[in-house]
Amino acid sequence: MNRIYNFSAGPSTLPVSVLENVSKNLTNYQGQGLSVMEMSHRSPSYMEIHENAKQSLRNLMNIPDTYEILFLQGGASTQFSSVPLNLLNQSGKADYILTGSFSKKAYKEAIRYGDIQVAASTEEDDFTYIPNNDAINVRPDADYVHLCLNNTIYGTRFKPEELPQFDNIPLVADMSSNILSEEYDVTKFGLIYAGAQKNMGPAGLTVVIVRKDLVGKAQDITPTMLDYATQIDKDSMYNTPPTFAIYVAGQVFAWLEEQGGVKAIEAINKEKTAKLYDYIDQSDFYQGTARKENRSIMNVTFRTDSEDLDKAFAKEAQEKGLHNLKGHRSVGGMRASIYNAMPMEGIDALINFMKVFENDNKRGTK
Repeated sequence: MNRIYNFSAGPSTLPVSVLENVSKNLTNYQGQGLSVMEMSHRSPSYMEIHENAKQSLRNLMNIPDTYEILFLQGGASTQFSSVPLNLLNQSGKADYILTGSFSKKAYKEAIRYGDIQVAASTEEDDFTYIPNNDAINVRPDADYVHLCLNNTIYGTRFKPEELPQFDNIPLVADMSSNILSEEYDVTKFGLIYAGAQKNMGPAGLTVVIVRKDLVGKAQDITPTMLDYATQIDKDSMYNTPPTFAIYVAGQVFAWLEEQGGVKAIEAINKEKTAKLYDYIDQSDFYQGTARKENRSIMNVTFRTDSEDLDKAFAKEAQEKGLHNLKGHRSVGGMRASIYNAMPMEGIDALINFMKVFENDNKRGTK
């Protein structure tokens, strides 16, 4: 099919079988004579798609009935406002753990709505690590604590077994770049939100998983569209939802169930990243940029000792069909985003290229 290996941080690669099935049904969904893109969101056909997608996600993540699932628009960035508007309803205080650009953006937005404090930050070391739990200072009367579980730009993550927990204070997580990649206990969170364009489907869909007892107490200034109670009451259809993105996400959820679910894909993801990290660690040409104990299994960040070589690496890799390996503009270096749909063959192709590039440049033949 002449497809590239797409290491983009998002929008990212999707399962080929999903793309093929969507393509097959694109103009005539299941023989109904129209595309999903043309369906009324109130029609029985679309409602079935919508409910199946929700149920598949609930099954994959073991989401209890005490949580609602919302399919929204606006990207994860809109949740930077929605979360404080809905959850700052007791003390008006919230504490944020800053481990990257997106948690920092969420913090800056939340300041507009209440008394917001930085509970911990790793910015002084360029966000290369995750703070220890004993370094996180949370106020006992905070309405919630916010963190970003996986830091796409910097290649770090909060491991499922090392999540910070605070007595009776809901934990709110931006899970955009690692949702469905490994098993997390949903009941440890009050709210999870995630943009779809990394592990769930195309851009345009945002998933919110929220504990029911946290809903219905939004601030008076909360716009109707950002009030979780409004969206729950209308089953995410207060206005027209991103129907096609939800449909594709549902297809991705079904694909993931076919792979054996989150536990099975977690094992594959860890095998993929271990192979890539092992090569980086044994090399004296490449260096990983995140602390080993905090490394992401979705976004592998690394560099050489030269900015010119880093630029040459990304350029030559693209010529070999390995695309979007340039690191984020704010940090440079390289970044390989290896979400669920990245096959092991892509990792092997990347490592093979890395070996050739290393050998060529060590010899000075370039």
